[in-house]
Amino acid sequence: MTPAGEARPRRQRRAPQLRLGPGPAVRAVIWTVLGLFFLIPLFSMVEFTLRSAKPGVYSLDRWVALFSGETTRYDRVYQGLGNSLVLAVVTVAIVLLVLLPTIVLVELRFPKLRRLLEAVCLLPIMIPAIVMVVGLAPTYAVVTQLFGSGSWTLAFAYGITVLPYAFRAIQSNVGAVDLVTLSEAARSLGASVGTVFLRVLVPNLRRGILAASALSVAVVLGEFTIASLLSRVNLQTSLLLVSQSDPFVAVIFALLALVFAFVLLVVVDRLVSVRRRRTAKG
Repeated sequence: MTPAGEARPRRQRRAPQLRLGPGPAVRAVIWTVLGLFFLIPLFSMVEFTLRSAKPGVYSLDRWVALFSGETTRYDRVYQGLGNSLVLAVVTVAIVLLVLLPTIVLVELRFPKLRRLLEAVCLLPIMIPAIVMVVGLAPTYAVVTQLFGSGSWTLAFAYGITVLPYAFRAIQSNVGAVDLVTLSEAARSLGASVGTVFLRVLVPNLRRGILAASALSVAVVLGEFTIASLLSRVNLQTSLLLVSQSDPFVAVIFALLALVFAFVLLVVVDRLVSVRRRRTAKG
């Protein structure tokens, strides 16, 4: 009972909640289809490497022979793998030493050049690799005279190839961090330009740096066209030569390269997630 003259309180109706995105069943179907799309080719590659001369009989002899070190037939593959790992390190160094400071400088001092920098960095993804090699061939004649004809010099070309992927990874992190406020706060406390960059901005961009590095390594390990047309030895060119005499070994190394790139991306994602949780708790 309510006193006379006092309005009876009305029940507030809850606004209907809008469900954005697919439901659990749809997500499960999507993840299942994507998982099968990626895992079926990998399982097929594993099954191919385990085949023996007898139908239906599988053996690990090829895997054991490959890593036992008893044969020199695969020295060229190991040479190409070593060259690709060196190329990955040099390419990541070029990206971090050239692209990262450029993005930070444009974000802090020249914000009007963001669109121009984005256009320049995304341009290589629109140019076919074979067309790019035509333009790089005269340049590499000079590079050979200055630095020699070592396979590591491909890193200059790979630094251009990975620009779109590295730029997007770093720029997405830059968009989530207020670099201007951080740099001005550090400068007001007396920090030098180098200190601001290395001890204030770089730690806040660690997620983008790790992602850019992982993507660069994955691109370098899978690149074939530029190395082949410039007559350099890397993992993919050596696999092509070995596959003509032993296709099973080529598939094994291709499988290992795919697994390595996948594990690297997972590790980077886990490191970023752990750091994000620590930041949220702090």
